[in-house]
Amino acid sequence: MTGADPTPEFSASGKEAGSSLTQPSLMRAVSQVASGNMLEMYDFMVFGYYAADIGRAFFPSGNAQAELMLSFATFGAGFLMRPLGALVLGAYIDRIGRRQGLILTLALMAVGTITLALTPGYDRIGIFAPLLVLCGRLIQGFSAGVEVGSSSVYLSEIATEKNRGFVVAFQSASIQLAVVVAAAVGFALTSWLGTQIMSDWGWRLPLLFGCLIVPVLLFLRRNLQETAAFEAEKNHPDLREVFQTLRAHWQLGGIAVSTAVMSTVSFYVLTAYTPAFGTRILHMGRLDSLFVTLCVGVLNCLLVPFFGALSDRIGRKALLKGATLLAVCSAYPLMHWLVAAPDMARLMTVELALAVLYSAYNGAAIAWLTEIVPPRIRTTGFSFAYSLATCIGGFSPTICTWLIEMTGNRAMPALWLSLAAICGLGAAFIARPYREDADLRA
Repeated sequence: MTGADPTPEFSASGKEAGSSLTQPSLMRAVSQVASGNMLEMYDFMVFGYYAADIGRAFFPSGNAQAELMLSFATFGAGFLMRPLGALVLGAYIDRIGRRQGLILTLALMAVGTITLALTPGYDRIGIFAPLLVLCGRLIQGFSAGVEVGSSSVYLSEIATEKNRGFVVAFQSASIQLAVVVAAAVGFALTSWLGTQIMSDWGWRLPLLFGCLIVPVLLFLRRNLQETAAFEAEKNHPDLREVFQTLRAHWQLGGIAVSTAVMSTVSFYVLTAYTPAFGTRILHMGRLDSLFVTLCVGVLNCLLVPFFGALSDRIGRKALLKGATLLAVCSAYPLMHWLVAAPDMARLMTVELALAVLYSAYNGAAIAWLTEIVPPRIRTTGFSFAYSLATCIGGFSPTICTWLIEMTGNRAMPALWLSLAAICGLGAAFIARPYREDADLRA
């Protein structure tokens, strides 16, 4: 394929429609959407960064590896709620509007985060501690099941054909900003309070920080305008129609899931898993691991919009195919080189190299997902596919820890990443932009 993918501007009918927003209004809307999405992912990242400490607080067993596994399993449990949140909240948002949905998801995430931050440890309330933490994660997962989809769809529908990749990329960039902020807060607090205090109770502070900025973000999202594409739709689908449409396009759903698997696995391997991998597996200092994660987030935050803009010029598929091919070929050699003699320089080199591939892929993938989903159920379809993929990708820290434990090979996370890249590569060869007159063309 040469040139940009022939993807028309979105409207309720699938015909071309331009964005009515001025450039300043467009960028203001992008910042309002991205800031809330950043907070949602920030809360997820904090849990991943402090998984070992959370494991000791709520799942004490005397075995550090078992505590880490239980903590990551609880982290992953939130992802099991995402498909349900995608269906229930997604169908609701496809009826009430993108703007109201963005407000609702942010409020639900705040409830889950407050639960995690304020729940006493196992030594105080016994079995109720892990149960409350699990409930908090499930609420977070239910909310996050539609947050990525609703924010991506909103940005896609306010963009134009020429800048959609660039505009939608800010959704992904906001997630990277969450990585940066969470790592920076953790780095600063660890430097100030020390490792021992952070392990004992200091890990709660980053969560409380996230709770404090919720009112500001709720205010920002209340001022968003509804998208023209949603308002142009006269009859919005009910839950029954949503299920019927999803069933009719099950092949397309499988392609969307395969596309998103590469995105979610890469993200959680490179971000949520890195602090635990660096400290527990490679036996490096916590500050070193957090600093590497911080650098990964900064690089991704800068590169994802760049590659999003590039996808507007050369087409989405060129980036999707190129990034996945390079990931399949390079992930294991890079990881094997790292674990052979782990140090700060090697960890930084490997993580940044893989981060470039992730940025290239995700810069095209998120916009591409909004383009292959039927317009009437765009939020539900995107969110459900992405949530199913996240059920796989979100368990990456657990799976990587288990693979290392079973094989004794510390480079096994690269195998998991390569399998995800193969899924993304296959989807890139098959998928086509959605057309009203052709459900799916090979």
